[in-house]
Amino acid sequence: MKKDYGTGFTVPARRGPTRRAVVRRLTGIVCATALTAAVGLFAAPASAEGQLNIYNWGEYINPEVLKKFETETGIKVKLDTYSSNDEMLAKVRTGDTGYDIVFPSVYMQDIMANLDLLEKTDINQYEGFKNIDPQFLRAKTDPKGEYCLPYAWGTVGIGYNRKVLGKDITGWKDLIETVKAKNLKFALLDDMREVLGVGLILNGKSVNSTDPEDLKQAAQTIIDMKPYVAAFTYESRPMVWAGDIAAAHYFVGAMIDVFQDPKTLGYVIPEEGATMYQEDICVLKTAPNKENAKKFLEFYTRPEVAALNIAQQTNGTPNVPARALEPEKIKNSQEINPPQDVMKRLQIFVDLGADIRKYDRMWTTIKTAQ
Repeated sequence: MKKDYGTGFTVPARRGPTRRAVVRRLTGIVCATALTAAVGLFAAPASAEGQLNIYNWGEYINPEVLKKFETETGIKVKLDTYSSNDEMLAKVRTGDTGYDIVFPSVYMQDIMANLDLLEKTDINQYEGFKNIDPQFLRAKTDPKGEYCLPYAWGTVGIGYNRKVLGKDITGWKDLIETVKAKNLKFALLDDMREVLGVGLILNGKSVNSTDPEDLKQAAQTIIDMKPYVAAFTYESRPMVWAGDIAAAHYFVGAMIDVFQDPKTLGYVIPEEGATMYQEDICVLKTAPNKENAKKFLEFYTRPEVAALNIAQQTNGTPNVPARALEPEKIKNSQEINPPQDVMKRLQIFVDLGADIRKYDRMWTTIKTAQ
């Protein structure tokens, strides 16, 4: 799986099956079932209103949400999926795809806006938009939410085995000190920007820095960790659970394991800071069903709809009142719904243009270092 950052370069995927495949059914799926009933999934259908063609990441929307939309509106939903922003953009740029709605990451939304691929929806004028937390209006090209609707977000932190470490950890420095003292191993994601992001954060720099000295220092910080790094991989969750490694650099989707075995497992947003991801719902300028697409954006501003979606996943939602409707273990999780002081420590990637080559060189240095 490959993933690009808007430049034509490809790097190991930050998202795709690994993140979205883990953001699926929780062990307490009965919560989702109860919520489905509560929001009236089986309401009487309206008269048929045509079709809506959605192009989304794999396993990144609860099918019950689409069923509810169909039932309420009579609009038939067709869903196709992609595994990276790069794949989605390439498909959309061919022109006549037939797709109405896409779910780009924030940086990709900016790229698509600059390519004039997105329709202005004025979703921010809809009454339900008041439910959206303004801090999630992150796209530089859409600061007021005139085009796209904030959809879902999450953090990239550390999943760990409490029994192996013998403690809860607070962040990267705590983890490194503990594994050194106990001669243990941990895993890092096989992702250029996420890994260099850790090095940059540990040196007090922006994860979007293009300063060559910052990047060299970040790379050296990661190289210094390598004696304790078992692997650069996305397949670390079962290794942590089994105790084969003490911890792993991972997405908040690891909370699905923590919910199943909280005595053994934990997930922490590092006290030094962390990266976050966010996707938004956007309507394509070439959408054949623009009115139906806008109806879906309006539908998704409803708290019970956003909550129905999150009940199947371990992402956060930008919809503030929806959080009160989430299953208790999600609602009360500070890992999924971190407090504001933690939110201030999170950074999100932006498109670096040609400067991504500097990261590529440092990534090669890290991977080849002995």
